[in-house]
Amino acid sequence: MEEKLFSICIPSYNRPTEIRRLLDSIDTTHINEIEIVVCEDKAPKREEVRKQVLDYKSKTQYEVNYIENEVNCGYDKNLRNLIRAAKGHFIMFMGDDDLFMPGAFDKFFDFAKEHADCGYILRSYRNNYADGSHEDFRYFSEDKVFPASKETYVALFDKSVFVSGFTIRREYAIEFESDKFDSSLLYQMYLLAETCYKYPSAYSRILITQAIEGGTPFFGSSESEKVIYTPGTVTIDNSINFMTWYNKLTNYIAEEHSDDSNKLIQRQQSKYCYPVLEIQRKKGIKAFRVYANRLKALGYNQTFYFYIYYWALIVLGEKNCRNIIKFLKRVIGHRPKL
Repeated sequence: MEEKLFSICIPSYNRPTEIRRLLDSIDTTHINEIEIVVCEDKAPKREEVRKQVLDYKSKTQYEVNYIENEVNCGYDKNLRNLIRAAKGHFIMFMGDDDLFMPGAFDKFFDFAKEHADCGYILRSYRNNYADGSHEDFRYFSEDKVFPASKETYVALFDKSVFVSGFTIRREYAIEFESDKFDSSLLYQMYLLAETCYKYPSAYSRILITQAIEGGTPFFGSSESEKVIYTPGTVTIDNSINFMTWYNKLTNYIAEEHSDDSNKLIQRQQSKYCYPVLEIQRKKGIKAFRVYANRLKALGYNQTFYFYIYYWALIVLGEKNCRNIIKFLKRVIGHRPKL
């Protein structure tokens, strides 16, 4: 049987309503060129998730493969389970509470087919906020192809944290399989790093996916994650632990390849650390200052941009800062190059 171009891979945990919303948003005309793989991670609402997915499967023309883990594996291991189950040339991960942009998949499909020799494709996406506004995340002024190199890894790494739309060649995801970063919530970033060093990558300006603000985070529900993350909320410790793992991963890659990529990425992260800072501003100025000091200890104050974001968030608040950033991005057409 001819290989499908895409496996849409969905790690599922406790979101029956949201996963049905996601499935209903898949709207490509390339029906025989995609498969949908859902791996449910033994959540309390497993039966409700199963009911939604199987009902969708009975009504859709897409090939749907629904899998249930015997034990709760956690996010990173569940991604590996999806990779093993997938059959497509490319794997596209989707968070179970995110959506596809209407009418975008066919355009992205054509782009991916044209760049089928690439190991990784950086997507563009939209973030929908609770106040009804949205922000588009585009990173370059045009589509791009990048050679296999340290420079490509550094350029794409911080732009790839949001998992939905993360697109990687399945054979390379299998080639680099590892459990070194289980419980980090960064497994896809590890795969990106290894792939960028060895294979070419591409960037598409097509807005392919969208995030919906306001959902409940379930990271920390598995036994392996409980010691690192608290489920149900985004605590300061959660954010710091995530960024600590971020540093551990980049240090590992730099050591493996005997280069200074970790230093370059940390400087890049400092330039664009506004989202990392903003996520804890709602907790009040006192808690925010404590959080910012902990980020400094991790090295995220290497550039003056850190202090610009810090003081802007204190003086103007996150809503005003967010509106300024959205305005600048609309004017420029993509994330500014700092």
